[in-house]
Amino acid sequence: MDIRQINDEYSVSGQITVEDLDEIKALGFKSIVCHRPDFEAPDQPTFDAIAARAQELGLDIAHIPVGPMGVTADAVTRMVDALDEFQRPMLGYCRSGARSTAVYQQTQHIRS
Repeated sequence: MDIRQINDEYSVSGQITVEDLDEIKALGFKSIVCHRPDFEAPDQPTFDAIAARAQELGLDIAHIPVGPMGVTADAVTRMVDALDEFQRPMLGYCRSGARSTAVYQQTQHIRS
């Protein structure tokens, strides 16, 4: 797991596993947003599997997939909602962290 901090409220990572969630919580994250559509890769854990363990640990979690169309207005709006509603610091993840970074960057002009 390669977590890269964007700022005090938000960090990004590539794909996480159910087993990573205990460490994510121990690192102080309060919420998680998945930007990866399910079934992009055969070895990828589903959002539901990640969400079930995250909820057991008391982490807020949302699925805001960013697929082949790229970052959509709907994804940005849903990300703004997650940032407004969820406790931070927040971890966003996708395959590499790039989509999670892009969605977050596009929220900044709305939230400023």
